[in-house]
Amino acid sequence: MVTDIRSGCKHKTTMARIKGRILAIDDNAGIRSALQILLPLHFSDVRILPSPNGLMTQAEEFRADVVLLDMNFHRDINTGNEGLFWLSELKSRFRDVEVVLFTAYADVALAVEGMKRGAFDFVVKPWENDRLIATLEKACLQHRKGNPATGNNRDRSMFWGGSQAMAAIKRTIEKIAPTDASVLITGENGVGKDVLAGEIHRLSARSGHQMVGADIGAIAETLFESELFGHVKGAFTDAKSDHAGLFEQASGSTLFLDEIGNIPLHLQAKLLRVLQNRAVTKVGDTRPVPVDIRLICATNMDLEGMVADGKFREDLWYRINTIHIAIPPLRERKDEILPLAEMFLDEFAAKYRRDVHGIGTEAAGILLGQPWKGNVRELRNCIEKAVIMSEGTMLSADDLTGLVAGPQAFPDTEREEPDESGRIQQDGQQDEETLEMIEEKAIRNAMMRYNGNLSMVARSLDISRPTLYSKLKKYGI
Repeated sequence: MVTDIRSGCKHKTTMARIKGRILAIDDNAGIRSALQILLPLHFSDVRILPSPNGLMTQAEEFRADVVLLDMNFHRDINTGNEGLFWLSELKSRFRDVEVVLFTAYADVALAVEGMKRGAFDFVVKPWENDRLIATLEKACLQHRKGNPATGNNRDRSMFWGGSQAMAAIKRTIEKIAPTDASVLITGENGVGKDVLAGEIHRLSARSGHQMVGADIGAIAETLFESELFGHVKGAFTDAKSDHAGLFEQASGSTLFLDEIGNIPLHLQAKLLRVLQNRAVTKVGDTRPVPVDIRLICATNMDLEGMVADGKFREDLWYRINTIHIAIPPLRERKDEILPLAEMFLDEFAAKYRRDVHGIGTEAAGILLGQPWKGNVRELRNCIEKAVIMSEGTMLSADDLTGLVAGPQAFPDTEREEPDESGRIQQDGQQDEETLEMIEEKAIRNAMMRYNGNLSMVARSLDISRPTLYSKLKKYGI
């Protein structure tokens, strides 16, 4: 029996209810009242809470299939961070519970971030009843089927495309992969240096062991030796047990050191010594430990120029540079943009359970017209967000709104590079905004947008937290 709120009369509903337990949390009394009327018409069990206080206990006691979670619970605080926090808490404790985020339009970007963290979907307020019910129904169905594995970026296979440059790199990889030759991979941020390193390892005789990788730029100088070479118990205040460093962990396998150009000059000698001796001495110990590794390094920096400037050791440069592979930027591989976009579309349509299986003509034109300064990583991130936001079966131009700029022609001339001051020379004129100024502005904007949440800021800028810390200190933020 349900009550018609317009007439106050009770009558039998002819609507079939789904067997599903919905737990909804929203601090707005009007919204709770509306949900209390709507949801029981469609679902067998509904419980509605005014705040997340006691949420974990309620989720366990009620045995919720789906949690409809508001993203903000305090007046005048509209960051969405509360919703992301409770999402993480729910997914860490109840892995099979599906979470649908309830969000205002202004928080859509954070809701997208929530889906990356495991939310099933999101519904924007004010909602359409059919959309809300359909989303919760799908979430209930997914709960009954169980959560499929969504994969990991490190497991991405190498996409070679059809350009002559990538074909030449593929031939080189096939020749060198079976050897133990050290490899240096260079290229702009986002071209796929880590994916190429994984492909070299996959084709090597060491592929039976997991490749070990690290972002050297994210390791603090004080922890460099401990992280790479290991330490023994009592070596320093927090050394409560023996620790195997990256070299020892990778023994018998491949060690991938990303951002190799960020190693301070005084630590380069220690790395060189280990590479020469093929043995590490842990911090706090005197005994060398033999290691058997195949080394792959990557950087977006001009190491040869740094050698000439005395910022990178020449002997270390030769040691890591037995084979040098330079990956061209995506703007020089224009024919690969759409095949890559389609590959990412298939990946994220499956991951986020979206019925999207193609790219519309206008959307394709927009993708082809972008400079993709962030290369393959930027394209992948763009398609991921577009798939999440899409509502049709084809990716449309509307789905790309706010994710890319308007169509741009690819320049016929080579990309302009900054001069020694960091400024871009254009038509004989000097742009007054340096690269550092642009970076500082981007960081300040992100800090404002995410209300100082460093994890969110680092993720949005695609940098590690340690790197963010150093940049905040650099710019006095």
